[in-house]
Amino acid sequence: MSIRVEAMPYRHVLDVPAVGAAVRIARETTELVLVECGVGLRHPSVGPALLIVAELVTNAVRHAAASSPMITVTYAHGPSAFAFAVHDRHPFRPALLGAPSATPGSGLAMVAEMTAELGGTIVVRADADGRSKAIWITLPL
Repeated sequence: MSIRVEAMPYRHVLDVPAVGAAVRIARETTELVLVECGVGLRHPSVGPALLIVAELVTNAVRHAAASSPMITVTYAHGPSAFAFAVHDRHPFRPALLGAPSATPGSGLAMVAEMTAELGGTIVVRADADGRSKAIWITLPL
């Protein structure tokens, strides 16, 4: 998939505290954003997108809350793709494949596998200061 997130015209940003309720809020917001973008909730990418965003927010709450009291979920949408990122202020950047944090059966490995099966992309981007990161998912529509 070669669609650049920067080229997607629609943007929505959700800031939530790094607590357990953030997972539900992020899932519900993802559904609302998809509907607002004209994507039906029965679209084959919607279920996986909801599961992926929930997993990424859960990971941020579990592993980054001490250094990142807030988590940001950013959404972008274009005519043929939907993208979202989960951003936290923890400096650790997980490897996506072949690392202990992404061993088979782990949540991040599941995210990478689901994304690939849907023909999407997953990227970990460090912020310019090197003290935080965002995990970007792009899924075809």
